[in-house]
Order: sequence, then structure tokens, then C-alpha cells
Amino acid sequence: MKRGCIIVAGGNGSRMGSELPKQFLPVGGTPVLMHTIRNFYDFDPTLQLIVVLPADQIGSWSKLCSQHQFKIIHQVIEGGDTRFQSVKNGLALVNDCELIAVHDGVRPLVSHKTLERCFSGAAEFGAAIPVLPANESVRQGTMEKSVPVDRSHYFLVQTPQIFNASIIQKSYLQTWIPEFTDDASVAEHSGTAVHLVLGNRENIKITFPEDVEIAELFLKKGFVKL
Repeated sequence: MKRGCIIVAGGNGSRMGSELPKQFLPVGGTPVLMHTIRNFYDFDPTLQLIVVLPADQIGSWSKLCSQHQFKIIHQVIEGGDTRFQSVKNGLALVNDCELIAVHDGVRPLVSHKTLERCFSGAAEFGAAIPVLPANESVRQGTMEKSVPVDRSHYFLVQTPQIFNASIIQKSYLQTWIPEFTDDASVAEHSGTAVHLVLGNRENIKITFPEDVEIAELFLKKGFVKL
């Protein structure tokens, strides 16, 4: 089945305390986003790779690719004001793919085993997302008042979230609502059941300064290809 991946990279460096957008931050000397793209390319060199960036970051990305001699073929398109619009813009570039993945640009550590589970799940069920069981006690409420809940009923959601092309394309014809927190919620709102598969704990979303150090450690181990 022909497969594609939309990599959404619209973050900034505010929580990093950096003026550099977090997808451009160096991890082991290479921008995070390049690690992410290379990981998907190494998993499947035939993937159609689409990167969605804010308009004012596209020029900087082009310069970084030149500086790092980054040669992996990918398409770049301008993002929107919301993640929903950014994914919708990316979908406009998809070319005859039967399965479409949507992934966070600052998650360079998704393992190839997780990718295989996600693509296989989407091929069988139409929609599949990687999750992790909650492994700590969970409470629901506010800082002032909360109650314990059964953690066995809760999962932590990761990306890539992968769909049959017709499902995700139809889902993004809807009008955006605040309840759309990820692609799975968009698909579910249009009536699609989402299949859960096991993710990997190293598949962190690089958000805070300490995450860069963690990512560097995992990338040195080269575990993602295992």
C-alpha cells in the first residue's frame, strides 16, 4: 500500500526558553526535525513525506537543509492558524496514498516497531494510534479538589496517528471545533472508530530543555530502528 506522512512542525521555543523554534533545536548537532524526517525515511524510503511549517519558518528551514546538506526528499507547505488547518493544508499535497500518517515534528524517537504496529493497525481497522498505559497513579479534578481514578482506564496518546486516506480526508472536511485535540478526535467526530496500538516510551515530544538531553541519549543508542 502506498503510504504518506504529514509531519506537523509548528511549534515555537517559548517553553524551551529559546528564540529558536523547537523543531530547529539541535540534538546531537542536527535539528530535531531532520532526525524526525530521517527516522521515517529509514523506516520506509518510499513514503511521501510532507512537512508543514509556519510561513515565517520556511526560509529558515531551507537554509538549515543547505547548511546540513540534508538531501532526503520532502515537500514543504505553509501551516495554518491551528493544528487542524495545518494538517488540512498538508493533506492537500498527498498524492495517491492509501494510508496517511500524521506526526509531530518534535517526536524524533518513535520506534520502527511502533511505526509497523500503527501502519498495520490502520491497514486492518482504518485508523490506528499509538498509546501507552498510564503507569502512575491518576487523579481527576483541580489542584484544590481531586479524586483518584482507575488508571487502567486511561492511556497516554502519541503520534503518528495513521488512517486510511479516505477516512482522514473526509474527516478534515469538517468545520474545526475546540474539541479537536488531535487527528483521532477529528476522525472520531466524523464517525470513525480508532484502534489503539502500543507505542514506545522513548517517543517523547520534545518540549522542555531536559527533553533535548534525553533525546540525545536515546538517539546515540540507535534504538529507533530496532
